[in-house]
Amino acid sequence: MRFSVVRFQRPLVLLLAFAVMFGAAPAWAQGEWEITPQSEEALRRGLDWLAANQGPEGNWGSNDLGLVGMGALAFMAAGHAPGRGKYGEPLKRSLDYIVNNGKPSGLLNKADSQRDMYNHGLATFVLGQAYGMTTTHDRRMNAVLDRSLKLITNTQCEDGGWDYRAQRQERGHDLSLAVMQAKALRSAVDSGLEVPPEVIDLAIKSVREHYSPQHGRRDLPEAEQQKVPGQFTYGKGGGGGTIAMAAAGVVCLQEFGQYDDWRIQKNMDVIGASVSELPTPKDGNGIMPYDAYTMYYVGQALYQVGGEDWEESYPKLRDILVNSQVKKPGDASDHGSWRDQGIQGGGRVGGNEGKLYGTSVACFILAIPNRYLPILQEGRIESLKQKFGANKN
Repeated sequence: MRFSVVRFQRPLVLLLAFAVMFGAAPAWAQGEWEITPQSEEALRRGLDWLAANQGPEGNWGSNDLGLVGMGALAFMAAGHAPGRGKYGEPLKRSLDYIVNNGKPSGLLNKADSQRDMYNHGLATFVLGQAYGMTTTHDRRMNAVLDRSLKLITNTQCEDGGWDYRAQRQERGHDLSLAVMQAKALRSAVDSGLEVPPEVIDLAIKSVREHYSPQHGRRDLPEAEQQKVPGQFTYGKGGGGGTIAMAAAGVVCLQEFGQYDDWRIQKNMDVIGASVSELPTPKDGNGIMPYDAYTMYYVGQALYQVGGEDWEESYPKLRDILVNSQVKKPGDASDHGSWRDQGIQGGGRVGGNEGKLYGTSVACFILAIPNRYLPILQEGRIESLKQKFGANKN
């Protein structure tokens, strides 16, 4: 099975490239409720931190290709292209690091094998976005992206999920792995690459099996489940009902075109209630609203669903990020950074890698309203809805 490139025009991407090259202001934000002067300045400081702390290899001292990919994603989300403009070289180095470390099997991981599909999913998603933002394609990147997508389809487990290790088996492990592969596959679709529909169909089925109604009554008919609160959980047995998993499930269904799935709003209610209860952080402490993993998916869930969910919750998340950013002029190792830690605790990545993760995610969230990334430009893609919409809720 080979992923093939579909020929199509990208005038919008060309327009964005010229806007970035000549310093034009973002054209897609809907107003100050999305972007403020303070959030633009915080984004610039964050990107400056990433550029200053990257190192000559382009990996910020990390061998986690997923984390390196997040650094690249931050630059791209702000509209920068490899080799062009202020952040063009740091972006190019990070993408080159991923490509240079791709294995013949297609696997994008050089860390512990238990991180195979975490790093692989993140890195593949980033390469897919890079592919979609350029009009002249690097043959090496194309080959790596082709193999990495093929590996995702080949390692999908029989129940539609994925394991931590790059291996096919009877049952996938959890929703946190599925969402990373979902984003990689959707990134491929947005960038004009064909994805086998049977892979998507099975993944959708698996994601829905991670939904649990209140009190764990998974045996209730769907009509009854729709009458009570519920959310997506880490495992299929109903455990691990975190904000991260609520957001991850929403993102999965959105990426696969299941916009009308009744489970989406159930989880948005959970996310919205959580955001409304976030306290005001101490200025400059580097602590984000949520840990980096949760923040990454909460921001995307809010944006993808849009409407009141986005309008009511995004400004609060944005302003917390702006206020909490470390501001220590003259200290290049800290100024402009965030770390992988949320107001309510959490976060698993420490040291400089934790700063890389936190700063990359924060910059990505602050840059979402610019809508530069291909995955943020399309909204509700009718072709996706037609292609994958045959799945019953």
